[in-house]
Amino acid sequence: MRPASKPAIGTTVAAGAIIAALAIGVNAFAQEPNQEPSEAKRPAAPLNTIADVFAALEACWVPPGLDQARAGMQITVLVSFKRNGEILGKPRITYESPNASDDERLSYRVAVAQALRRCTPLPFTDALGNALAGRPLTLRFIDNRKPKQARTADGREH
Repeated sequence: MRPASKPAIGTTVAAGAIIAALAIGVNAFAQEPNQEPSEAKRPAAPLNTIADVFAALEACWVPPGLDQARAGMQITVLVSFKRNGEILGKPRITYESPNASDDERLSYRVAVAQALRRCTPLPFTDALGNALAGRPLTLRFIDNRKPKQARTADGREH
């Protein structure tokens, strides 16, 4: 396994709102890509920073199997949380790689939805819960694996 790369985390404070973005590459995760979802790590300790939130979401996400994967696939999700760490409203997909097939997009949507379901409610400290409540977080998942067997619907390799 290649050494894990550090995900890029950016935070902007504007007009009293926190807008945070995270790019998560598959190689940044501690678990193997074919790991069973039940083995993904849900956060145990209270989360006190935005970086803690991103690390917890990383540990919960298991990318689609290589047979459903697309090299370079990106999916971006906009999500907000309540003070208690539950998801507020419905997460919204704001971007998906344009050349992905419908089946590939669906497999990544399912993987992201399962990660959010496994990981939430997040164990926010009171301070973090008060700071993040209702504010949008943009999570960008990037599959930077090199699937050997992944193919498009017409049989071409990615």
